[in-house]
Amino acid sequence: MTRATKARHSFSFEGGEQLTTIGATFFVSYLYYQHVDPAHRNWDSIKTKTSRISTITSSEQYHRAWLERIGGMNDANLSKNSLGLDGTAVKEMARAVLKAL
Repeated sequence: MTRATKARHSFSFEGGEQLTTIGATFFVSYLYYQHVDPAHRNWDSIKTKTSRISTITSSEQYHRAWLERIGGMNDANLSKNSLGLDGTAVKEMARAVLKAL
């Protein structure tokens, strides 16, 4: 019996492969913590946070564009995360980060 593997869907814009690796919601959550509210720690529960943060650090040139793209993403898709954030909240946080940058 063969095991079906789920194909990885990467975002199809510049730096999209990196954002896929990080996760859009994790990205917004971490930047929100850094630039808006140091008490926000939803991102901290993720076991792979160290490697994700490393990718965030090395992809700074894309951050503004990614935040703008995330603002136009589907709420339901953004809500598919293990951080406890819904899509509407993620978009509001992305706008707050953009203002803070």
